[in-house]
Amino acid sequence: MGFNDEYNKWLDYHFNSRSGERKGRLQRGHGHGEKVFMERVWWHIFGNFDDLHPEYEVMDWRGKPYFIDLVWKPGRCKFAFEVKGYGPHVQDTDRIRYRRELDREIYLQILGFRVVAIPYDDLEADPQLTINLLKSLLAPYMATNLQVNKYTRLESGVLLLTLQYNDFIRPVDIVKELRINRRTAVLTLQSLCKKGKLKPILSGKETKIVRYEFVRSFTDGWIW
Repeated sequence: MGFNDEYNKWLDYHFNSRSGERKGRLQRGHGHGEKVFMERVWWHIFGNFDDLHPEYEVMDWRGKPYFIDLVWKPGRCKFAFEVKGYGPHVQDTDRIRYRRELDREIYLQILGFRVVAIPYDDLEADPQLTINLLKSLLAPYMATNLQVNKYTRLESGVLLLTLQYNDFIRPVDIVKELRINRRTAVLTLQSLCKKGKLKPILSGKETKIVRYEFVRSFTDGWIW
């Protein structure tokens, strides 16, 4: 299915699963700007709306409900996307509303959200810029979300050992600490590279791998 079919299916699902003010807010609040972002940016990056929630309700520091334009929750991480037009968020606001908007962004980060402001003008004039920026920002989370990594006991041991070695590990370190042979150590490192948790570090202009670096991700529940 194309964007419109998937979008309508996604929106209907969230609308039918809500009631009361949450349902009314979705009907009133999810509008043109959010749809443009989803069509011109999100759809081009993901091709689906998995783990994406419109008009997501949270309580602010005063105990009052606040609705985030779009929230993406793959695994344990949470991203809050706010599509901001120049008029509503700059021209037509006052000092109190502007101050509270900034306070909300700080509070959302306290709640564990990574807050991402999307300029509506970029969606109209240069959506490719937004696509490129989001790809760079979300790449580690996209890689983890595309496959559920199931680590073997040895792989988990190597990852924990890598953390103890300040995010860098060599085969010789694994042989020494875990008392396994070098071939098994190398095969385990290669497996973790394929799963996106380690990356090889080369020696200067040579093609020889000298060590492996740990790749962090907030979706790694076994660490956090």
